[in-house]
Amino acid sequence: MSKAGMQEHARPEPETSRVSAVDALVEQIRVMMNSEGLTVGDSLPSERELSARFNAGRNTIREAIRMLKAYGVVDVRPKVGAVIIDRRMDAVVDVFAFNFDMTEEVFRDIQTFRRMIEIGAVEPLFARAVEADIRGLRAINEMMRAAEGPEERASRDYDFHLRLLSIAGNRTLVHVYKILKPQIAQLMTTGKNVREGIDGAFDEHAAVIDALEQRNVFGFQYHMSRHLEAGLSFI
Repeated sequence: MSKAGMQEHARPEPETSRVSAVDALVEQIRVMMNSEGLTVGDSLPSERELSARFNAGRNTIREAIRMLKAYGVVDVRPKVGAVIIDRRMDAVVDVFAFNFDMTEEVFRDIQTFRRMIEIGAVEPLFARAVEADIRGLRAINEMMRAAEGPEERASRDYDFHLRLLSIAGNRTLVHVYKILKPQIAQLMTTGKNVREGIDGAFDEHAAVIDALEQRNVFGFQYHMSRHLEAGLSFI
């Protein structure tokens, strides 16, 4: 072989050619997740669908899914497949779940967290809410007042606040609220076993809805803050 031929033979491969098919597929899946707005709790397409979409073999698909699982991006669940997760949320759940005794300090910590989320969402909430949303919120509030037992009332209270965040359209905040449902619902049972607590929650909900319907930012912030503080008197 000539010297020139030996040099040609020894020339290193371009950097792009060393990127494995699996790495490339992982990037393609990441781009797909972003472009289609997939987020925590959503399922990825099946292996067969991914194979057809990206023209990749099943083994390559499985290796890419295993890599995403190792990154903490997806979790593979029986009969469901690959579901998008966010391991960062585990730490948030741990904060709420660890030594979850309903003390004044714990109550204030959780309600401060909720105030940042729920009052912070006022701008998109006001921009997106329509008359059907107002009717839906009033219906949930009526169901809360008519529910039997503190747990069922707390569940309807949770539904009310989740609906507010859903109307605002921030899917990440909705998923955070869903992840923390056991802890938030437990807090919401506070005062739900006495008529004063039930009527108080109903009235504050109604005032929040009225402020939303009237696009009254100050009224919304005021009544939501009062509502989030009200349960402290029952601790």
